[in-house]
Amino acid sequence: MKRDFYYILLLLLFPLLVNAQQADTLRREVPIRNIEIENVDVLPSAVDTKGWLLLDKGIQTELEGAVQNLYNFKYDKAEKQFRSLRRRYPQHPMPYFLMGLNTWWKIMPNVAQTKQYDQLFLAYMDTAITYAQRLYDNDPHNYEACFFLSAANSFAARLQGERHNWRRVTVSSKRALDYLSLSQEANGLSPEFLFGQSLINYYAVWLSDTYPLLRPVLLFFPKGNQQLGIQQLRNVASNAFYTGPEANFFLMKILAEDPATHKEALEVGKNLLKQYPDNAYFERLYAMLCFNEGEFWECEKVSKDILDKLNRGLPGYEGTAGRYATYFLGWVMQNKVRNAEKACDYYQRCIVFAESTGEMESGFYLYANLNLAHLAKAKNDTRMAKQYYGVIAERAERKSDMCREAHAYLKRNPEKRNPDRSAAAQLRKPDE
Repeated sequence: MKRDFYYILLLLLFPLLVNAQQADTLRREVPIRNIEIENVDVLPSAVDTKGWLLLDKGIQTELEGAVQNLYNFKYDKAEKQFRSLRRRYPQHPMPYFLMGLNTWWKIMPNVAQTKQYDQLFLAYMDTAITYAQRLYDNDPHNYEACFFLSAANSFAARLQGERHNWRRVTVSSKRALDYLSLSQEANGLSPEFLFGQSLINYYAVWLSDTYPLLRPVLLFFPKGNQQLGIQQLRNVASNAFYTGPEANFFLMKILAEDPATHKEALEVGKNLLKQYPDNAYFERLYAMLCFNEGEFWECEKVSKDILDKLNRGLPGYEGTAGRYATYFLGWVMQNKVRNAEKACDYYQRCIVFAESTGEMESGFYLYANLNLAHLAKAKNDTRMAKQYYGVIAERAERKSDMCREAHAYLKRNPEKRNPDRSAAAQLRKPDE
Protein backbone atom coordinates (compact mmCIF):
# COMPACT_ATOMS: atom_id res chain seq x y z
CA MET A 1 0.00 0.00 0.00
CA LYS A 2 2.73 2.44 0.96
CA ARG A 3 4.70 1.72 -2.19
CA ASP A 4 1.57 2.16 -4.36
CA PHE A 5 0.83 5.49 -2.70
CA TYR A 6 4.26 6.91 -3.38
CA TYR A 7 4.30 5.60 -6.91
CA ILE A 8 1.00 7.31 -7.70
CA LEU A 9 2.07 10.42 -5.84
CA LEU A 10 5.05 10.61 -8.15
CA LEU A 11 2.75 10.54 -11.12
CA LEU A 12 1.06 13.59 -9.68
CA LEU A 13 4.35 15.42 -9.47
CA PHE A 14 5.69 14.31 -12.79
CA PRO A 15 6.63 17.14 -15.17
CA LEU A 16 9.32 14.98 -16.80
CA LEU A 17 10.88 16.70 -19.74
CA VAL A 18 11.68 14.52 -22.64
CA ASN A 19 10.47 11.14 -21.50
CA ALA A 20 8.96 8.71 -19.70
CA GLN A 21 7.61 7.52 -16.10
CA GLN A 22 19.22 13.52 -7.97
CA ALA A 23 20.84 13.40 -4.80
CA ASP A 24 19.21 14.68 -1.67
CA THR A 25 20.51 18.23 -1.55
CA LEU A 26 20.81 20.57 1.40
CA ARG A 27 19.05 23.56 -0.11
CA ARG A 28 16.54 25.57 1.85
CA GLU A 29 13.04 24.24 1.26
CA VAL A 30 9.99 26.31 0.36
CA PRO A 31 6.88 25.59 2.47
CA ILE A 32 4.40 23.49 0.54
CA ARG A 33 1.29 25.32 -0.59
CA ASN A 34 -2.36 24.40 -0.97
CA ILE A 35 -2.48 24.94 -4.72
CA GLU A 36 -5.46 24.90 -7.03
CA ILE A 37 -4.27 24.16 -10.56
CA GLU A 38 -6.37 25.88 -13.20
CA ASN A 39 -6.12 26.26 -16.94
CA VAL A 40 -3.73 29.21 -16.83
CA ASP A 41 -2.96 29.77 -20.50
CA VAL A 42 -2.26 33.48 -20.32
CA LEU A 43 1.00 34.87 -21.63
CA PRO A 44 2.88 36.19 -18.57
CA SER A 45 3.51 39.89 -18.76
CA ALA A 46 7.02 41.28 -18.50
CA VAL A 47 8.76 37.91 -18.63
CA ASP A 48 12.23 37.99 -20.12
CA THR A 49 12.78 34.68 -21.93
CA LYS A 50 16.20 35.56 -23.28
CA GLY A 51 18.56 32.63 -22.89
CA TRP A 52 15.78 30.07 -22.32
CA LEU A 53 16.95 27.01 -24.23
CA LEU A 54 13.63 25.29 -23.69
CA LEU A 55 11.91 27.76 -26.03
CA ASP A 56 14.74 28.15 -28.52
CA LYS A 57 13.53 26.93 -31.93
CA GLY A 58 17.08 26.60 -33.19
CA ILE A 59 17.92 24.28 -30.30
CA GLN A 60 14.77 22.25 -30.98
CA THR A 61 15.77 21.83 -34.62
CA GLU A 62 19.25 20.80 -33.55
CA LEU A 63 17.97 18.29 -30.98
CA GLU A 64 15.19 16.76 -33.05
CA GLY A 65 17.39 13.85 -34.05
CA ALA A 66 18.72 13.50 -30.51
CA VAL A 67 15.24 13.21 -29.03
CA GLN A 68 14.37 10.68 -31.73
CA ASN A 69 17.48 8.67 -30.85
CA LEU A 70 16.76 8.87 -27.13
CA TYR A 71 13.24 7.48 -27.43
CA ASN A 72 14.36 4.96 -29.99
CA PHE A 73 16.99 3.63 -27.55
CA LYS A 74 19.94 4.77 -29.62
CA TYR A 75 21.62 5.90 -26.43
CA ASP A 76 25.14 6.52 -27.70
CA LYS A 77 24.01 8.71 -30.59
CA ALA A 78 21.72 10.75 -28.34
CA GLU A 79 24.44 11.25 -25.73
CA LYS A 80 26.90 12.60 -28.30
CA GLN A 81 24.37 15.22 -29.33
CA PHE A 82 23.58 16.18 -25.74
CA ARG A 83 27.29 16.43 -24.95
CA SER A 84 27.66 18.82 -27.85
CA LEU A 85 24.98 20.99 -26.27
CA ARG A 86 26.78 20.85 -22.93
CA ARG A 87 30.03 22.08 -24.48
CA ARG A 88 28.25 25.24 -25.59
CA TYR A 89 26.09 25.68 -22.48
CA PRO A 90 28.12 24.17 -19.62
CA GLN A 91 26.23 26.06 -16.90
CA HIS A 92 22.69 25.48 -18.13
CA PRO A 93 20.55 22.68 -16.64
CA MET A 94 19.17 21.46 -19.95
CA PRO A 95 22.09 19.36 -21.28
CA TYR A 96 22.55 17.64 -17.90
CA PHE A 97 18.86 16.91 -17.66
CA LEU A 98 18.82 15.45 -21.15
CA MET A 99 21.83 13.27 -20.43
CA GLY A 100 20.10 12.13 -17.25
CA LEU A 101 17.00 11.41 -19.26
CA ASN A 102 19.04 9.34 -21.68
CA THR A 103 20.36 7.39 -18.70
CA TRP A 104 16.84 7.00 -17.31
CA TRP A 105 15.74 5.17 -20.43
CA LYS A 106 18.57 2.72 -19.96
CA ILE A 107 16.97 1.90 -16.59
CA MET A 108 13.33 2.09 -17.60
CA PRO A 109 12.77 -1.15 -19.57
CA ASN A 110 13.62 -3.26 -16.51
CA VAL A 111 13.73 -0.77 -13.66
CA ALA A 112 13.66 -3.33 -10.84
CA GLN A 113 16.80 -5.13 -11.99
CA THR A 114 18.77 -2.39 -13.78
CA LYS A 115 20.61 -0.62 -10.97
CA GLN A 116 24.05 -0.05 -12.47
CA TYR A 117 23.05 3.36 -13.84
CA ASP A 118 21.46 4.72 -10.65
CA GLN A 119 24.36 6.85 -9.45
CA LEU A 120 25.10 8.29 -12.89
CA PHE A 121 21.44 9.16 -13.37
CA LEU A 122 21.16 10.83 -9.97
CA ALA A 123 24.39 12.76 -10.58
CA TYR A 124 23.04 14.18 -13.84
CA MET A 125 19.76 15.18 -12.20
CA ASP A 126 21.52 16.73 -9.24
CA THR A 127 23.73 18.77 -11.58
CA ALA A 128 20.66 19.93 -13.48
CA ILE A 129 19.10 20.98 -10.16
CA THR A 130 22.25 22.87 -9.16
CA TYR A 131 22.39 24.95 -12.34
CA ALA A 132 18.62 25.48 -12.43
CA GLN A 133 18.73 26.70 -8.83
CA ARG A 134 21.36 29.27 -9.77
CA LEU A 135 19.17 30.56 -12.59
CA TYR A 136 16.18 30.78 -10.29
CA ASP A 137 18.14 32.53 -7.53
CA ASN A 138 19.24 35.15 -10.05
CA ASP A 139 15.72 35.63 -11.42
CA PRO A 140 12.60 34.36 -9.55
CA HIS A 141 10.64 34.84 -12.81
CA ASN A 142 12.82 32.39 -14.68
CA TYR A 143 10.12 29.80 -15.27
CA GLU A 144 12.45 27.69 -17.34
CA ALA A 145 14.54 27.20 -14.21
CA CYS A 146 11.37 26.20 -12.32
CA PHE A 147 10.57 23.72 -15.06
CA PHE A 148 13.91 21.96 -14.72
CA LEU A 149 13.83 22.09 -10.92
CA SER A 150 10.44 20.43 -10.94
CA ALA A 151 11.30 17.90 -13.65
CA ALA A 152 14.67 16.85 -12.21
CA ASN A 153 13.25 16.44 -8.70
CA SER A 154 10.34 14.41 -10.10
CA PHE A 155 12.67 12.02 -11.85
CA ALA A 156 14.80 11.71 -8.75
CA ALA A 157 11.72 10.90 -6.69
CA ARG A 158 10.59 8.33 -9.22
CA LEU A 159 13.83 6.37 -9.05
CA GLN A 160 14.06 6.70 -5.26
CA GLY A 161 10.54 5.31 -5.04
CA GLU A 162 11.56 2.31 -7.12
CA ARG A 163 14.47 1.80 -4.70
CA HIS A 164 12.22 2.28 -1.64
CA ASN A 165 14.11 5.34 -0.37
CA TRP A 166 10.94 6.94 0.95
CA ARG A 167 12.54 9.86 2.77
CA ARG A 168 14.19 11.02 -0.43
CA VAL A 169 10.95 10.44 -2.30
CA THR A 170 9.18 12.81 0.06
CA VAL A 171 11.83 15.53 -0.14
CA SER A 172 12.16 15.42 -3.94
CA SER A 173 8.41 15.22 -4.53
CA LYS A 174 7.78 18.23 -2.31
CA ARG A 175 10.36 20.29 -4.20
CA ALA A 176 8.91 19.20 -7.52
CA LEU A 177 5.45 20.39 -6.54
CA ASP A 178 6.77 23.69 -5.17
CA TYR A 179 8.54 24.59 -8.39
CA LEU A 180 5.73 23.31 -10.57
CA SER A 181 3.37 25.72 -8.85
CA LEU A 182 5.79 28.56 -9.54
CA SER A 183 6.05 27.73 -13.23
CA GLN A 184 2.29 27.65 -13.92
CA GLU A 185 2.33 31.32 -14.91
CA ALA A 186 4.30 30.28 -17.99
CA ASN A 187 1.60 27.97 -19.35
CA GLY A 188 0.88 30.44 -22.11
CA LEU A 189 4.48 30.47 -23.24
CA SER A 190 4.75 26.83 -24.28
CA PRO A 191 2.83 23.55 -23.95
CA GLU A 192 5.96 22.13 -22.27
CA PHE A 193 4.93 23.89 -19.05
CA LEU A 194 1.48 22.24 -19.11
CA PHE A 195 2.70 18.69 -18.89
CA GLY A 196 3.24 18.43 -15.14
CA GLN A 197 -0.01 20.23 -14.40
CA SER A 198 -1.98 18.01 -16.77
CA LEU A 199 -0.84 14.96 -14.79
CA ILE A 200 -1.63 16.61 -11.49
CA ASN A 201 -5.12 17.58 -12.67
CA TYR A 202 -5.89 14.04 -13.79
CA TYR A 203 -4.22 11.93 -11.13
CA ALA A 204 -5.17 14.08 -8.12
CA VAL A 205 -8.81 13.13 -8.71
CA TRP A 206 -7.92 9.55 -9.57
CA LEU A 207 -5.91 9.13 -6.39
CA SER A 208 -8.72 10.53 -4.27
CA ASP A 209 -11.25 8.19 -5.87
CA THR A 210 -8.98 5.14 -5.71
CA TYR A 211 -7.64 5.67 -2.17
CA PRO A 212 -10.40 7.36 -0.11
CA LEU A 213 -8.42 6.93 3.12
CA LEU A 214 -5.77 9.27 1.72
CA ARG A 215 -8.16 12.19 1.20
CA PRO A 216 -7.08 14.00 4.39
CA VAL A 217 -3.49 13.93 3.11
CA LEU A 218 -4.59 15.14 -0.32
CA LEU A 219 -5.94 18.35 1.19
CA PHE A 220 -2.36 19.60 0.98
CA PHE A 221 -2.14 18.83 -2.73
CA PRO A 222 -3.74 20.35 -5.82
CA LYS A 223 -7.48 19.89 -6.13
CA GLY A 224 -7.36 18.43 -9.63
CA ASN A 225 -9.74 18.36 -12.58
CA GLN A 226 -9.69 15.19 -14.67
CA GLN A 227 -11.34 16.56 -17.79
CA LEU A 228 -9.03 19.56 -17.78
CA GLY A 229 -6.07 17.26 -17.21
CA ILE A 230 -6.94 15.17 -20.27
CA GLN A 231 -7.52 18.33 -22.30
CA GLN A 232 -4.12 19.68 -21.29
CA LEU A 233 -2.46 16.33 -21.92
CA ARG A 234 -3.89 16.24 -25.45
CA ASN A 235 -2.51 19.73 -26.02
CA VAL A 236 0.95 18.70 -24.86
CA ALA A 237 0.85 15.44 -26.82
CA SER A 238 0.03 17.28 -30.04
CA ASN A 239 2.19 20.38 -29.69
CA ALA A 240 5.09 19.95 -27.26
CA PHE A 241 8.56 19.15 -28.60
CA TYR A 242 10.22 17.74 -25.48
CA THR A 243 7.30 16.48 -23.41
CA GLY A 244 5.14 15.38 -26.36
CA PRO A 245 6.23 11.71 -26.46
CA GLU A 246 5.79 11.26 -22.72
CA ALA A 247 2.41 12.99 -22.87
CA ASN A 248 1.32 10.55 -25.58
CA PHE A 249 2.47 7.67 -23.38
CA PHE A 250 0.40 8.87 -20.41
CA LEU A 251 -2.52 9.66 -22.69
CA MET A 252 -2.49 6.09 -23.97
CA LYS A 253 -2.55 4.72 -20.42
CA ILE A 254 -5.35 7.04 -19.31
CA LEU A 255 -7.52 6.38 -22.37
CA ALA A 256 -7.07 2.64 -21.85
CA GLU A 257 -8.76 2.90 -18.44
CA ASP A 258 -12.12 3.92 -19.96
CA PRO A 259 -13.92 1.40 -22.24
CA ALA A 260 -15.32 4.31 -24.23
CA THR A 261 -11.83 5.40 -25.28
CA HIS A 262 -10.10 2.03 -25.75
CA LYS A 263 -9.89 2.39 -29.52
CA GLU A 264 -8.34 5.82 -29.20
CA ALA A 265 -5.80 4.42 -26.74
CA LEU A 266 -4.84 1.79 -29.30
CA GLU A 267 -4.39 4.44 -31.95
CA VAL A 268 -2.20 6.56 -29.68
CA GLY A 269 -0.08 3.51 -28.86
CA LYS A 270 0.20 2.53 -32.51
CA ASN A 271 1.37 6.01 -33.50
CA LEU A 272 3.83 6.11 -30.61
CA LEU A 273 5.37 2.81 -31.68
CA LYS A 274 5.43 3.90 -35.33
CA GLN A 275 7.45 6.95 -34.36
CA TYR A 276 9.78 5.05 -31.99
CA PRO A 277 9.82 1.47 -33.33
CA ASP A 278 12.80 0.31 -31.24
CA ASN A 279 11.52 1.50 -27.86
CA ALA A 280 11.14 -1.81 -26.04
CA TYR A 281 9.06 -0.27 -23.27
CA PHE A 282 6.53 1.32 -25.63
CA GLU A 283 6.36 -1.81 -27.77
CA ARG A 284 5.63 -4.25 -24.99
CA LEU A 285 2.93 -1.98 -23.52
CA TYR A 286 1.34 -1.59 -26.94
CA ALA A 287 1.37 -5.39 -27.30
CA MET A 288 -0.37 -5.68 -23.92
CA LEU A 289 -2.96 -3.10 -24.94
CA CYS A 290 -3.65 -5.03 -28.15
CA PHE A 291 -3.98 -8.25 -26.14
CA ASN A 292 -6.35 -6.71 -23.61
CA GLU A 293 -8.51 -5.19 -26.35
CA GLY A 294 -8.77 -8.40 -28.36
CA GLU A 295 -6.58 -7.26 -31.25
CA PHE A 296 -4.87 -10.64 -31.24
CA TRP A 297 -3.35 -10.65 -34.72
CA GLU A 298 -1.77 -7.24 -34.17
CA CYS A 299 -0.59 -8.50 -30.79
CA GLU A 300 0.92 -11.55 -32.44
CA LYS A 301 2.78 -9.43 -34.99
CA VAL A 302 4.16 -7.04 -32.38
CA SER A 303 5.12 -9.88 -30.02
CA LYS A 304 7.08 -11.64 -32.75
CA ASP A 305 8.83 -8.37 -33.51
CA ILE A 306 9.79 -8.07 -29.83
CA LEU A 307 11.31 -11.55 -29.84
CA ASP A 308 13.19 -10.85 -33.06
CA LYS A 309 14.73 -7.70 -31.57
CA LEU A 310 15.52 -9.55 -28.37
CA ASN A 311 17.34 -12.24 -30.35
CA ARG A 312 19.30 -9.53 -32.19
CA GLY A 313 20.31 -7.95 -28.88
CA LEU A 314 18.70 -4.53 -29.35
CA PRO A 315 18.88 -2.29 -26.26
CA GLY A 316 15.95 -2.68 -23.88
CA TYR A 317 14.81 -6.00 -25.31
CA GLU A 318 15.55 -8.41 -22.50
CA GLY A 319 13.82 -10.77 -20.10
CA THR A 320 10.86 -8.56 -19.24
CA ALA A 321 10.03 -7.87 -22.89
CA GLY A 322 10.45 -11.57 -23.63
CA ARG A 323 8.10 -12.50 -20.81
CA TYR A 324 5.35 -10.31 -22.26
CA ALA A 325 5.81 -11.45 -25.85
CA THR A 326 6.03 -15.19 -25.19
CA TYR A 327 2.93 -15.18 -22.97
CA PHE A 328 0.86 -13.36 -25.59
CA LEU A 329 2.08 -15.69 -28.33
CA GLY A 330 1.38 -18.74 -26.18
CA TRP A 331 -2.19 -17.58 -25.56
CA VAL A 332 -2.79 -16.86 -29.25
CA MET A 333 -1.40 -20.26 -30.24
CA GLN A 334 -3.55 -21.98 -27.62
CA ASN A 335 -6.84 -20.16 -28.15
CA LYS A 336 -6.81 -18.78 -31.69
CA VAL A 337 -4.44 -20.88 -33.78
CA ARG A 338 -5.21 -24.06 -31.79
CA ASN A 339 -1.63 -25.25 -31.91
CA ALA A 340 -0.99 -26.82 -28.51
CA GLU A 341 2.64 -27.67 -29.25
CA LYS A 342 3.59 -24.08 -30.11
CA ALA A 343 1.53 -22.79 -27.19
CA CYS A 344 3.48 -25.03 -24.80
CA ASP A 345 6.77 -23.87 -26.24
CA TYR A 346 5.91 -20.18 -25.82
CA TYR A 347 4.54 -20.66 -22.29
CA GLN A 348 7.66 -22.55 -21.25
CA ARG A 349 9.82 -19.76 -22.67
CA CYS A 350 7.71 -17.24 -20.73
CA ILE A 351 8.47 -19.16 -17.54
CA VAL A 352 12.18 -19.14 -18.31
CA PHE A 353 12.14 -15.38 -18.96
CA ALA A 354 10.25 -14.76 -15.72
CA GLU A 355 12.69 -16.86 -13.72
CA SER A 356 15.66 -15.10 -15.33
CA THR A 357 14.37 -11.72 -14.09
CA GLY A 358 13.09 -12.97 -10.73
CA GLU A 359 9.45 -12.18 -11.58
CA MET A 360 7.84 -15.42 -10.47
CA GLU A 361 4.98 -13.64 -8.71
CA SER A 362 3.81 -11.98 -11.92
CA GLY A 363 0.55 -12.81 -13.65
CA PHE A 364 2.34 -13.90 -16.81
CA TYR A 365 4.38 -16.48 -14.90
CA LEU A 366 1.41 -17.86 -12.99
CA TYR A 367 -0.95 -17.94 -15.97
CA ALA A 368 1.71 -19.55 -18.14
CA ASN A 369 1.89 -22.37 -15.56
CA LEU A 370 -1.90 -22.53 -15.36
CA ASN A 371 -2.32 -22.78 -19.13
CA LEU A 372 0.40 -25.42 -19.31
CA ALA A 373 -1.48 -27.37 -16.65
CA HIS A 374 -4.65 -27.16 -18.77
CA LEU A 375 -2.76 -28.31 -21.86
CA ALA A 376 -1.23 -31.19 -19.91
CA LYS A 377 -4.67 -32.24 -18.63
CA ALA A 378 -5.98 -32.20 -22.20
CA LYS A 379 -3.27 -34.75 -23.06
CA ASN A 380 -4.02 -36.77 -19.91
CA ASP A 381 -0.50 -36.04 -18.70
CA THR A 382 -1.19 -36.06 -14.98
CA ARG A 383 2.47 -35.87 -14.01
CA MET A 384 3.08 -32.62 -15.90
CA ALA A 385 -0.26 -31.15 -14.86
CA LYS A 386 0.64 -31.74 -11.22
CA GLN A 387 4.01 -30.13 -11.74
CA TYR A 388 2.49 -26.91 -13.09
CA TYR A 389 -0.33 -26.88 -10.57
CA GLY A 390 2.26 -27.32 -7.84
CA VAL A 391 3.92 -24.07 -8.87
CA ILE A 392 0.58 -22.28 -8.74
CA ALA A 393 -0.30 -23.76 -5.36
CA GLU A 394 3.01 -22.50 -4.01
CA ARG A 395 3.12 -19.00 -5.53
CA ALA A 396 -0.41 -17.78 -6.28
CA GLU A 397 -2.53 -15.88 -3.78
CA ARG A 398 -4.32 -18.37 -1.57
CA LYS A 399 -7.80 -16.96 -2.20
CA SER A 400 -7.39 -16.70 -5.97
CA ASP A 401 -9.39 -18.94 -8.31
CA MET A 402 -6.24 -20.42 -9.82
CA CYS A 403 -4.90 -21.37 -6.40
CA ARG A 404 -8.18 -23.08 -5.49
CA GLU A 405 -8.13 -24.90 -8.81
CA ALA A 406 -4.56 -26.06 -8.26
CA HIS A 407 -5.24 -27.35 -4.75
CA ALA A 408 -8.39 -29.14 -5.89
CA TYR A 409 -6.52 -30.91 -8.68
CA LEU A 410 -3.63 -31.88 -6.46
CA LYS A 411 -6.06 -33.19 -3.85
CA ARG A 412 -7.78 -35.33 -6.46
CA ASN A 413 -4.45 -36.62 -7.71
CA PRO A 414 -2.26 -37.27 -4.67
CA GLU A 415 1.27 -38.60 -4.88
CA LYS A 416 1.29 -42.36 -5.24
CA ARG A 417 3.37 -44.24 -2.75
CA ASN A 418 6.00 -46.55 -4.16
CA PRO A 419 5.05 -50.07 -2.89
CA ASP A 420 8.51 -51.45 -3.46
CA ARG A 421 10.08 -48.77 -1.31
CA SER A 422 7.47 -49.36 1.42
CA ALA A 423 8.21 -53.05 1.48
CA ALA A 424 11.92 -52.42 1.59
CA ALA A 425 11.40 -50.09 4.52
CA GLN A 426 9.49 -52.75 6.42
CA LEU A 427 12.29 -55.31 5.94
CA ARG A 428 15.01 -52.91 6.98
CA LYS A 429 16.27 -53.65 10.48
CA PRO A 430 17.22 -50.85 12.84
CA ASP A 431 20.89 -50.37 13.55
CA GLU A 432 22.05 -52.19 16.62
